[in-house]
Amino acid sequence: MTSTNINKQEYPIAREPKIEVASVQENTGVHASPPQEHSGPTTPKEPNKTEKVLALLQRSEGGMLDELVEATGWLPHTMRAALTGLKKKGHRIERTRVDGVSRYTLVGTAVE
Repeated sequence: MTSTNINKQEYPIAREPKIEVASVQENTGVHASPPQEHSGPTTPKEPNKTEKVLALLQRSEGGMLDELVEATGWLPHTMRAALTGLKKKGHRIERTRVDGVSRYTLVGTAVE
């Protein structure tokens, strides 16, 4: 047997269909204006956490794990993973131990 669609219900549309802006402008005579540029004073962009880490590592004394954790707000294991990520991106990071404390320094620039 074949089924028929006699009892099929009409469901309302969940959203209105999209109308092209060009046809609305032609029909109504209303033209959209381009977005205005903000000409107010701009504030300098704050460096992201990776840039902060690189700045600490570029110092002549480098940075201890505690300093890096404090600067970023990350946990120590996350900071070590970020250092590994920087190494994979081509940064040469050297670890030295002084009195049982690790100090990380940036040896060269990133290879691109």
